Amino acid sequence: MSDLGKVDRAFFDEHIYPNLGADREDVRLAPQHGVDFGVIDAGEQVLALATDPVFVMPSLGFDRAAWFAFHILMSDVAVSGLRPTHLSIDLNLPAEITDEQFATVWERMHEEAEELGVSVVTGHTGRYAGCNYPMVGGGTALAVGDPDALVRPDGARAGDAVIVTKGPAIEATGLLSIQFEDLLDGEDLAAAKERFYDMSPVRDALVASAAGPVSAMHDATEGGVYGGLHEIARAGEVRIDVEREAVPVMDGVEETCAAFDIDPWISISEGTLLLTVESDGAEAVLSALESEDIPAAVVGEASAGEGVYFDGEPVERPERDPFWAAFEKGMAELEEAR
Repeated sequence: MSDLGKVDRAFFDEHIYPNLGADREDVRLAPQHGVDFGVIDAGEQVLALATDPVFVMPSLGFDRAAWFAFHILMSDVAVSGLRPTHLSIDLNLPAEITDEQFATVWERMHEEAEELGVSVVTGHTGRYAGCNYPMVGGGTALAVGDPDALVRPDGARAGDAVIVTKGPAIEATGLLSIQFEDLLDGEDLAAAKERFYDMSPVRDALVASAAGPVSAMHDATEGGVYGGLHEIARAGEVRIDVEREAVPVMDGVEETCAAFDIDPWISISEGTLLLTVESDGAEAVLSALESEDIPAAVVGEASAGEGVYFDGEPVERPERDPFWAAFEKGMAELEEAR
């Protein structure tokens, strides 16, 4: 297991995958390393579900932190192609959170859920000793829908077009620029801070899946664009070729990553959607994304084979995401400066 971040595939395959409880016939998609969600059959419909930490960073301001926490919970189930419908949430809160701060968090989560059509159906809330920000609980997002609308994570096929929205290091840029703004110049800082509200792939996924024949989707979280593309390629047993210059790169990303000495292509990028689309439907998907002002481009294609290639050169799946070390270092420097 890595020191920080998600467990790697070897740990998952050795310790988690062999121990998944009962073998039930209604499980349509069981846990796999690098797969965002699971699926169970529910009569004539299917239920996609995904569990993630409730990630609240007070330094963002509680309203902004709640927006991000909610969209993290929704993002993994949204890439199923089904619209999120329900939420179960557990809040294990630090002792120091005030009633007013909690109200800000919960009211913003309610507003986001109401706008998306998501109902909170159960949960648990309390203050406890030993609970610390930013991981203050966990939540399970659910999406009930038509099995024909389901986009499986292993659906990429040779001949599919590859589309990327927003480009690399969206989350790394949004969080680092707000948390450590003294490390960036004024113009670069303003552009980088604008990436914050790009840190959700939910709208991207819903727009894309409604527009055309999407075969697979993945949000570029830990390991960034390289990591996410490797997971799509491995799940679909295809090779993915990308033209680097075709990938959109948002303002402020390169400057922020340079300031923190991290590689944008392997840095966490919640908000970036990676998807494969049947070639004859790629333009329809791209047009739908652009009509919603979501930056996107066809950047390559899938073919027979394996691995991920940029400009014809193989790129390795990152072993660890550099964001976490950069964040920990920045926090340590802030503490020393106080």
